[in-house]
Parts: sequence; structure tokens; C-alpha cells
Amino acid sequence: MNRALVVIDVQESFRRLPDWEFVSQPAIVTQVNRLVAGARAHDELVVWVLGSRPGSGTVFDPARGYVRLMEGLDPRAGEPVITKTAHNAFTTTNLHQMLTARGVRELTVCGIRTEQCCETTARIASDLGFEVVFAVDATATTPIPHRDASADLPFAELVADPRTLGVADVIARTEYALAGRFAAIRTVDQVIGD
Repeated sequence: MNRALVVIDVQESFRRLPDWEFVSQPAIVTQVNRLVAGARAHDELVVWVLGSRPGSGTVFDPARGYVRLMEGLDPRAGEPVITKTAHNAFTTTNLHQMLTARGVRELTVCGIRTEQCCETTARIASDLGFEVVFAVDATATTPIPHRDASADLPFAELVADPRTLGVADVIARTEYALAGRFAAIRTVDQVIGD
């Protein structure tokens, strides 16, 4: 087994945020499960990663009870579930050591948010010497308000602001940033067909 699937932050916390209604991939659980089924069929390691901000009082604070996988995602015995406190899945976890100890050299990355935790994990994985596949349609993101937008506005108003970066643009920028440098961009169909 020299390949692994890393599922990042597909957790209930995100469904509790006001921007979730604008998510790029409402079927994220279905897409992730397709990748998981493909990885398991090839005896590849599946690693589940949860994002946590202890003491923050936010939906990412474990005390609130939302730092758990979304309904429909079910790790099997032997599939690690790790918790990170940084954007990427490596810095605050033993992921690198775990993968290296198992001889993993290729990673498929999926999860939430496309341009944030997923992209950052892909970049670091590449720097660590892994061959990375970025399963773009098994990632999800939401619109990104302009840096000068008022944080006090309802998210629907922020989305209506022409300066807000829409999900298609966010995903395209991630693809451009990663492709040919940090990761191969693939669809779920392409990944499970390999």
C-alpha cells in the first residue's frame, strides 16, 4: 500500500456556518464516499482529519459537539481519525510520520475548504515529497468576501457584493495554483477510474 486518501474536515462544524447554504459541493459526503470506496477496494489507507479550535467557543470548538464527521461518513477499524489545530493536516499531527511508516508515497486529497485546508495540505504534502492528487470535485468551499467587506453584514449580502469571489473562481484559482507544481488535478471519476 503506497497510496492513501486524506479526507480533510468533512465535519458537522461547516454545516453550522451561515455560508454553508452557498457551498460549492452540497454532495460532498457522496463524493468523499465514492473516493473512500475506491481506496478501500484497492487496500489503500484512508485517513480522516478533523479541524479543531479548542477554547474558541466557535463551531470548531470540540466542546460545542460539532467537531465530528458529517452524517454518512463512517471510518472503518484501522482507519486513523486525527485532529488538527492548523489549516493543513501535517503541522499539528503525526500524519507525516504515520504515512511514512506505512510506506505511503502518493496521496489523494479531498475535503473542506478547497482553497484553505485542502490546498494547504496538498502544498505541504508535495514539499514533503509525496505525489499528490487533488480530487477537486470532492472538495467544497464557499464564496470569499472581499477583504474590505464589512464582517457585520449577513452572508447573503456579502455574496451579493460584486467584489466577493464566487465558488467557481475560488476553485479555479486553486486549480491554477496547484496544477503542475504541487498536485495533479483530478475529478472523482478520474481518481476511481485509475
